[in-house]
Amino acid sequence: MSRVCELTGKGPMVGNNVSHANNKTKRRFLPNLNDVTLLSDALGQSFKLRISASALRTVDHRGGLDAFLAKAKDSDLSPKALKIKKDIAKAAAA
Repeated sequence: MSRVCELTGKGPMVGNNVSHANNKTKRRFLPNLNDVTLLSDALGQSFKLRISASALRTVDHRGGLDAFLAKAKDSDLSPKALKIKKDIAKAAAA
């Protein structure tokens, strides 16, 4: 399972551990990913996604999954999230 947020595309970053003696060794900064179930108001359905904690706060701030996906860039979304976005747009048009 990849360590990438399905809504924001946030992934691991690379940096250094720096010791007291100023020795540097490579390390990874992993995103804080959580398995959550989000409800779509337009579709009346819930979806299980693996998203970062900051993305979850943003979803709440924007007023739910539908509002978040409406503003989200397609390049940041996973294929699963992109399909949900297209289904919501289709349901809103009908």
